[in-house]
Amino acid sequence: MNKQENIISVKEAVEIIQSQVEDFGEYIEGSFDSLHKILAQNIVADRDFPAYDNVRMDGIALKLESIQKGVKTFKIQGIQAAGSPAMLLENEQNCIEVMTGSILPKNTDIVIQYEWISIKNGTATLNFEAFDKQQLSYFKNIQAKGFDKKAGSELIKKGTRISSAEIGILATVGTQNLVVKDQPKIIIISTGDELVAVSETPKNYQIRRSNVFALQAILQENGFESSTDHIADNKIVLKEKIASHLKNYDVLLFSGAVSKGKFDFLPEILQELGVKKLFHKVKQRPGKPFWFGKKEKKTVFAFPGNPVSTYVGCLKYFLPWVNKSLGIDNKTKTAILAKDFDFKPKLYYFLSVSIEEKNGQRYAIPQKGKGSGDLANLANADGFLELPAERTNFKKGEEFPIILFRK
Repeated sequence: MNKQENIISVKEAVEIIQSQVEDFGEYIEGSFDSLHKILAQNIVADRDFPAYDNVRMDGIALKLESIQKGVKTFKIQGIQAAGSPAMLLENEQNCIEVMTGSILPKNTDIVIQYEWISIKNGTATLNFEAFDKQQLSYFKNIQAKGFDKKAGSELIKKGTRISSAEIGILATVGTQNLVVKDQPKIIIISTGDELVAVSETPKNYQIRRSNVFALQAILQENGFESSTDHIADNKIVLKEKIASHLKNYDVLLFSGAVSKGKFDFLPEILQELGVKKLFHKVKQRPGKPFWFGKKEKKTVFAFPGNPVSTYVGCLKYFLPWVNKSLGIDNKTKTAILAKDFDFKPKLYYFLSVSIEEKNGQRYAIPQKGKGSGDLANLANADGFLELPAERTNFKKGEEFPIILFRK
């Protein structure tokens, strides 16, 4: 078997990973403590929305037919305040003052805003010179009962990440407790003697430990908590610490020690600890020596140590996997290549691009980088355009999938 036979395509890698999703369980959470949690039930309307014919403008409520008969002056019968039971219009020659949000008085079917009337001595007069009578229509300035949603209709889908908007909806329907998805316990692990703490001044043969914090930030942006660890290039220490992490965490994300270097012990150690390798290399750039495996319900993503490789791997493979595990839809986004681009090796390529929006279209502008170690280049980019491995020439105007890391 030659070396190339060990390399799988990006499509195959995605399919393998997506076939290994996990259920991390569910639990009951108080609605007002559920921000950023994943909903594990559908939320339905407990009544019509709005629950009554809702006045949408301050003004007067009356019968449209009276206006159509030529009446323009109406005696004010009373005031319908928000939060009060519906009044009854006793005479079609009368009107009732109404406030925004109040229930529509009975026997009325139109609301005329204050700007179109004048009030004097308890009488409201329509100022026809202020508007065209053609603007008047049945139920004008009124939102009908059930216009937004009918009782029993779905308001929030299972699998939704709860935001402030959903919190408001939950309060509206009287939901005090709900079922949410339990999230995996995740640890992000860096390896390598060349890495030092962010607070340290590196020697000329060292670099600061940055990958784990980039990955942790990606997870945090997407609503996931995680821990971090750093392990030196010592095989005994690596094995001991990884064994402990496999016991205490559901997901291990590694950065480094998966290539062919003399100190890249990770694949061997994972195998010794009973983690089954599902694949090691992927036909892509950056991130070719990506390792993925499982041990029972434990999942391991081991990305190469180059910063951009680690970053791409998390966005392309881990996030869609954890989203699917939690029932969140993975939506594919696309962008139009803004200029011709050539890439010689027949590898699936994650091209760093900046984004420009024009006429409702998303255009991807290639950003020149210096390889998978050029993390600084990401400051000028908004995402990665995904270019297929079967081609080397890509033309301006073509549309491709895109992974956006700026939203």
